[in-house]
Amino acid sequence: MTADSNLDLLANDPVFNLKGGMLTMTVIELLRQEPDRFARQLAEKVGQAPNFFKDTPVVISLDKLDSELDNTTLSHLLRICREFGMQPMALRGAESFRRLAQQAGLVLMLPGRGRDKPNELESRPAQAQPAAAASPAPATAPAEKPAAPEPATNKVITQPIRSGQQVYARGGDLVVLAPVSPGSELLADGNIHVYGPLRGRALAGVRGNAEARIFCQSLEAELVSIAGHYKVAEDLRRHLWKEAAQISLDGDSLKIAPL
Repeated sequence: MTADSNLDLLANDPVFNLKGGMLTMTVIELLRQEPDRFARQLAEKVGQAPNFFKDTPVVISLDKLDSELDNTTLSHLLRICREFGMQPMALRGAESFRRLAQQAGLVLMLPGRGRDKPNELESRPAQAQPAAAASPAPATAPAEKPAAPEPATNKVITQPIRSGQQVYARGGDLVVLAPVSPGSELLADGNIHVYGPLRGRALAGVRGNAEARIFCQSLEAELVSIAGHYKVAEDLRRHLWKEAAQISLDGDSLKIAPL
């Protein structure tokens, strides 16, 4: 093989792979354009769990903003986020915000219509079709059998979850039959069950499943979250701290009840 042939092989050798992945994104849902109050309230939130927000990727949602946002105000809000260690990555809103996002060096994420309500075609009952006049049906090839739905992928962990570890149950529930240490992170598309102390962070329904729940034998978590709605330790200490509890989503807030 000649030197030129070796160079050709090296030129075709891939230098990267494209893979689907999942990142936990914090969404800041902007309601009003008041940078001073924004900074004060954000400082309170970050003070409750400073390590959680450090270098956290952030999406600024404009879906519920009460007035038109200008570039100067957006720059001010982004600067406040960065001062608290957050990393704004994108705006979420209508197509009209694309130019604003580009000017700020961000990408625009259009609101997902299917994320907040069930698919209309799936939720609407099938309507009866009028009977057709009797006639011989044309011969057709047999319809293909529909593919069976993919079963949920539940994950069961029997070893203690150490600080710094992250465990993710993609497409199903996560069951931990051991203690969960501070500084660790549990993620699941479905429910999270911890048959022991939950001292790290637990994020259930990470792909938007608002019906997901968190169950634990002893609630000592740094943070719990369901479908993006979360509470930190300061809030959790007020109710059922170090007791068996279940956590569910009730509207836009988390509900903690005895197990």
